[in-house]
Amino acid sequence: MKLLKSLLKDKLAALSLFIMVVTVVVGIGAPFFAPHDPEEVNMDLRYAASSWEYLLGNDHLGRCILSRLIYGIRPSVLWVFVALAISIGIGAVPGFIAGYFRGKADAVLMRVCDMMLSFPGYVMTLAVVGILGVGLENILIAFVLMKWAWFARVIRTSVMQYAEAEYVKFAKASGVRDIQIIYKHLIPVTFADIVVIASSSFGSMILQVSGFSFLGLGIQAPAAEWGMMLNEAREVMFSRPELMLAPGLAIIVVVSAINFLSDALRAAVDPKLRTSHRKLQEKAAAVNATLQGKEVA
Repeated sequence: MKLLKSLLKDKLAALSLFIMVVTVVVGIGAPFFAPHDPEEVNMDLRYAASSWEYLLGNDHLGRCILSRLIYGIRPSVLWVFVALAISIGIGAVPGFIAGYFRGKADAVLMRVCDMMLSFPGYVMTLAVVGILGVGLENILIAFVLMKWAWFARVIRTSVMQYAEAEYVKFAKASGVRDIQIIYKHLIPVTFADIVVIASSSFGSMILQVSGFSFLGLGIQAPAAEWGMMLNEAREVMFSRPELMLAPGLAIIVVVSAINFLSDALRAAVDPKLRTSHRKLQEKAAAVNATLQGKEVA
């Protein structure tokens, strides 16, 4: 609750949070918000300009661009979030075990993570796609295989910071079970750090999914996805640039909102960053006041 109040005080963070909430709601309720069937082909409306019925016009098959943009939220954002949550869930188990128990458990688990992280991310994704075939689900599987080890290492570092706290030592001395200490004392204090880490990774995963779909390795036609919409519009990018503008702006706006929200979360969690962020805002306000004073003079 305190974290949410801190975010709402920052106008840019509040706007970013609003954009993400609207995006998620529209994506979940796509059948209610989309004005047309996103896969309905109507060659009579091929490359039709925007109208009251089709606000963003129609593509090369006469399909409603706005409807495809709305349905594209699901694979581009919502399913990526599911893959992110699964990666965190898998990585949290070895991360908490290694950070809390340390010793041999830490050494073995971290060596496994090092082995997984030794493979370049894009190479790993291409290898999975080459083995399992093209498709969004296979790219998401590759993301889970890539990301869990990275989350495990980061969560381990966060857990180690709190595992030596006095209240944790007191709980151990009192005979409280290790699983209860992790659940009651470590998960609540590390949750904010995990949220910040996840939010910073979310935007890059969306870009990667859109990039693979643009290359034809992601979701397949006739389903709608922002990267694939860019790929379908590239043949007329000079004669009909607005066809690329809609999915391109959607990607930019959502990823920017996630990045701004991640920065605000990091500043809210870390007092040092919060102080520096406040100082930058004060300096910007002072500069604006000075410039306005000069204009008046």
